[in-house]
Amino acid sequence: MYEGVVQELIDELSRLPGVGPKSAQRIAFFLLQTEDDQAIKLANVLREVKERVRFCDVCGNVTEEERCNICRDARRNQTMICVVEESKDVQAIERTREYRGLYHVLGGAISPIEGIGPDQLRIKELLTRLSNAQVVEVIIATDPNMEGEATATYIARMLSPLGINVTRLASGLPVGGDLEYADEVTLGRAFAGRRQA
Repeated sequence: MYEGVVQELIDELSRLPGVGPKSAQRIAFFLLQTEDDQAIKLANVLREVKERVRFCDVCGNVTEEERCNICRDARRNQTMICVVEESKDVQAIERTREYRGLYHVLGGAISPIEGIGPDQLRIKELLTRLSNAQVVEVIIATDPNMEGEATATYIARMLSPLGINVTRLASGLPVGGDLEYADEVTLGRAFAGRRQA
């Protein structure tokens, strides 16, 4: 344990995903040893992100405006919506250059262990979008793990009475993995071979 503000910095850094106590300590001491202007620039960028970045009013993706650049792009296929868990998944799919439709970011996945149910996700907003649009296909692109599969099954059941074609990404993605770590080829093949949900 360190004294005062150094320990506070380590504690705050260790709250970040994937950063344990040892990594937090290394990052803290890197920041202590770096030039003042670099540390201040990092602090300013963190503050600016919290002040300026928000979630798109339409799809829930991160943006600095009311609507994200994908929702504003009239060239996108307006008849398809790809449902993902997080904004980082949008970027993973966009890197494949295989999909040119719209997105809907849920903000997570159903996880009873973590106390996350359908009401904590942006599923109601998805249903509202579908009632106001000419969508013919919803592609469910949740992570291929237990939570992602439960979420996909729940959404497919919710959408089945609407008469919309609901598909799920095909195999090619590892079970238990996250979309953000999939390479472009694997994710592109998964899109090309998607199946009925």
